[in-house]
Amino acid sequence: MPSQKIFATPQDAEAAFYEALERCDADAMMDVWAEEDEVTCIHPGGPRLVGHATIREAWRAIFANGMRLKLRLSQATTLSTPFAVVNTVLEHFSTPNDQAVGAPVVATNVYVRGATGWRMVAHHASAVPPSSLADDSRILH
Repeated sequence: MPSQKIFATPQDAEAAFYEALERCDADAMMDVWAEEDEVTCIHPGGPRLVGHATIREAWRAIFANGMRLKLRLSQATTLSTPFAVVNTVLEHFSTPNDQAVGAPVVATNVYVRGATGWRMVAHHASAVPPSSLADDSRILH
């Protein structure tokens, strides 16, 4: 069943994505995603997940461990068209008492606009080697 939640802007969808991630809320997480067979999600070090049901089960498994983390985003970049937005960010995870957890993660989030507002169609996250964060953290490859 499609989500009843409407995200008026891609920023609203992205904020909801990261709020759900911090709260470990699989239902709120999946409200952000498009109900399409072609949606794609890649977690750091993980395989490519394709399809709404597959992605939902992966988030449920991640959230089942009960580990709550705080998240800070930095170095956001955005590429916008009238019907699609691509955001890249560095995700910095920490424990509730502000202890850093691992290296930052670089994430690419893709949103498209449709009849039910803006929805995520792709999330790709990869660990960033600390040595690449030296100067202005722009990685070229």
